[in-house]
Amino acid sequence: MSNQFGLPTLREHGRKCLPVAGFGRVIALPCPSMAEPHLSPQAHARLVAELEERSTTRRKELSLAIERAREHGDIKENADYDAAKNEHGLNEARIRQLEQMLKDAVVIDADTVGDVVEAGTLVDLRYEGDDDLVTYLVGSIEERNEKYSVLSTNSPLGIAILGKGPNSTVTYQGPKREMSVTVVAVRLPD
Repeated sequence: MSNQFGLPTLREHGRKCLPVAGFGRVIALPCPSMAEPHLSPQAHARLVAELEERSTTRRKELSLAIERAREHGDIKENADYDAAKNEHGLNEARIRQLEQMLKDAVVIDADTVGDVVEAGTLVDLRYEGDDDLVTYLVGSIEERNEKYSVLSTNSPLGIAILGKGPNSTVTYQGPKREMSVTVVAVRLPD
């Protein structure tokens, strides 16, 4: 089942669709990606360390901040209390996100990466009608690479080029039109 935008809905995954009211009609939200995140060993270690810090040190700091703010008196009109509670909620949400991501994560072994586009590779692309090369690191947005833009394996372009080798041309649906791109080279990150 797809919604009015041609996107899959949660019903396809055995869950109920979440209706969203807007402009006098109800539409179904697109479902979140069900694929596992592909992480480099460095990104996996960084996320494990972040989870450890957030679930121990940061959690204690925020609990103390809430307690100190509560001592200032009436919590109905206490901006410090509201800010501390809000920060605590954001921290707990990130902890849940990290736990789920790490539970489902696939850690990429650089020795198994080949000469086709897959998570953990750098890919040089040339868009149709453009002579410039664009280089992406294929993988999870959690890679946060400073040198290369990260191309998600769940994006329309990422899905289209996965498994393709050099000199392969693929077409994918962009935001406004169908686009064509050629895989020029695939290599491991430096």
